[in-house]
Amino acid sequence: MSGVNGSNQDVDIDLGRIIAAVWERKARILGATVIAAAVTLVGASLMKPSYRGEARLLIESRSPNLSGGEGAPQANDPVLDSLNVTSQAQLLQSSDLIKRVVHDLKLAQLKEFDPAAQSLLPDPLVLIGLKQDPMTLDPEDRVIQEFREKLQVYPVENSRVIAIEFSSHDQKLAADIPNRMAEVYLEIQSGAKLDTHSETAKWLEPEIVRLTGKVQEAEKKVADYRSSNGLFQTTETNSFSTQQLNDISTELARVRAERANAEARAENVRAALKAGRASDTLTDVVGSQVIQRLKEAEANLQAQISDQSTQLLEGHPRLKGLRAQLGGIRQQIDSETKKILASLENDAEVARLRERQLMTQLNGLKADSAKSGEEEVGLRALEREATAQRQLLETYLARFREATSRLDSNASPADARVVSRAVEPSEPYFPKIVPIVIVVSLATFIFGCLIVMIIELFSGRALRPSGVGDVESDREGKALPAPVPAATVTPAATPLPVHQMQAEAARFDVSEAAAKARAKVAEKFIASKAEEQVEKADASDEGFTIGSVAHYLQRHDVPVAIAISPGGDQGSTATVMLAREIAGQGRTVALIDMTGSACPTRLMAENPKLPGITDLLCGETAFGDAIHRDRLSDAHIIPHGASDPSKAMRGVDRLTMIIDALADAYDLVLVECGPAEIAGISRLARDETADIILSVPGFREDEVAKLVTDFEMAGYRHLLVMAEAGDLHSPRRGRRRAA
Repeated sequence: MSGVNGSNQDVDIDLGRIIAAVWERKARILGATVIAAAVTLVGASLMKPSYRGEARLLIESRSPNLSGGEGAPQANDPVLDSLNVTSQAQLLQSSDLIKRVVHDLKLAQLKEFDPAAQSLLPDPLVLIGLKQDPMTLDPEDRVIQEFREKLQVYPVENSRVIAIEFSSHDQKLAADIPNRMAEVYLEIQSGAKLDTHSETAKWLEPEIVRLTGKVQEAEKKVADYRSSNGLFQTTETNSFSTQQLNDISTELARVRAERANAEARAENVRAALKAGRASDTLTDVVGSQVIQRLKEAEANLQAQISDQSTQLLEGHPRLKGLRAQLGGIRQQIDSETKKILASLENDAEVARLRERQLMTQLNGLKADSAKSGEEEVGLRALEREATAQRQLLETYLARFREATSRLDSNASPADARVVSRAVEPSEPYFPKIVPIVIVVSLATFIFGCLIVMIIELFSGRALRPSGVGDVESDREGKALPAPVPAATVTPAATPLPVHQMQAEAARFDVSEAAAKARAKVAEKFIASKAEEQVEKADASDEGFTIGSVAHYLQRHDVPVAIAISPGGDQGSTATVMLAREIAGQGRTVALIDMTGSACPTRLMAENPKLPGITDLLCGETAFGDAIHRDRLSDAHIIPHGASDPSKAMRGVDRLTMIIDALADAYDLVLVECGPAEIAGISRLARDETADIILSVPGFREDEVAKLVTDFEMAGYRHLLVMAEAGDLHSPRRGRRRAA
């Protein structure tokens, strides 16, 4: 068979044998497991328990807001990010902090923290040089090293909380050490803040004194410069010259307004007199008291004239006198109006003179103001210097007051607080006796099973030839017998009879195996153990019987044999008997019915119309559906089929692939061709090394000789003759003669 060539046969792991080997040694494995569990139980019980305490700190800004309002964070407040929290966790593991805790709790006096100094026996690893002698270190360093091994500080994920865990054999110490570490950490943080404020106050004090002198000097320079240049300030923003300029500008605007008003009034009166309009329409004339009295007198005279006119004639002296008085009053009104006009013109002239004077003063002040502006440039520079020094001094004074107010320890709390203090643990965290015993027991059990498996694998007892499968079900749902692994037969065993060893060989459910082209099963040990048995049987056999041909095929491990039956159905019947003979000896056999009469199909299949080789070649059926069991043996038959043979011959090129697939799944594939011609065999036989079985029951010797000669002439050298028992010589001698 393919895949089995002497000692180069592929092998698989026999899981059944491995499980059986573990089951056989179950007492030893369970005993070792129980012993390991007992030893572990005793050892864990004798171990000194360790306790673990945990304290937790919350990192947060605790700078007091003394303003009373909700102020912004100060510039020196810490940034509470993940890096800051991690940094604080590292600070908790610093040597200085650990030294303070060790000193406060006197841990150096305890054996737990300095076991090397108080141990009576030397360390074997130190003696052989595999470990440094701890006594070469300072006692303080040894205690700190042991302390670090028991300490665990880590930030809690997604928070600003830092956990401090410490393990100790003493329950009280397991709680006291984390609490003391938290207290020392807060003291260090608060002390660092106090040191910062104290150093700030010490630095600011001389700086304030120095700045005070600078401010005084700068302000004196400003005052001297003002005095020397006449730059006197009337207000915080205006100087004397600027104030004068503003005042004269305001007065000039007012005088100009008065002049314009006086000129307009005078022009109005002049225009009225020139036009001859009544004077009582002019505001300036009407407003004069003299004009008002004259108007009253004029009105009285007109009333008298009107009254007397009704009683006296026009030429009466009294009327003439009254009219003369009325004319005099009107002349007085005109004279008074002209006086008012002259007064208005005089006011306009005065305003013009005042305007000229103010303009003269304004031009002088402009020149003085320009000169003052140039001098104020230097003044502003001195004022800026004085202002800057004053602001810096005020800032320093505020910082100094703040720093001095926080020199008290209560005014500078640490930027952290304890949110969970450690308590004395009631139960040890190590050793957990029950889990340790369970783990060790499981490990021992698994390790024992692994040792047994490795021994079985290296001894070869758990190996089997490649392709040996599990028990499967055939197409009808019946279970086939499982193959016997080759590893179950040791080389030292007594050779079994051929038929007994063959009965123990593997059998297959080929309906599924052929469809999947599984690796064929080779029972190498049967061939190796049966070699001597077959040689003896061949030496005693003197005829071309079915049994002798079967023995030969098994001995030479022939995968594919082509059977030619020149006599027709009689030879095909002998081929069927050959297949049943080999199957009866424990080998897996598949017979392909390539005959025209379908004789093997009628003999082996329950229904001659089952799908077979012609259906496969036509592609009308599945591979597994074309394989059927022999109704009288464990052999399998690929029937003739129900498809048209002429149509099937068009796909004859697929026949070799079908035979190869069957050869991978069966020990032997028999192709019964019936009375085929030599030329037609070339499609099945790939080369001259093909094994040809001539099934010639009832043939004479000369006829058999002629057939052998014809096949030899065609180039076939491996010929086997199968005839009635005693008709011809043994197949092995016939094979040598044919070769």
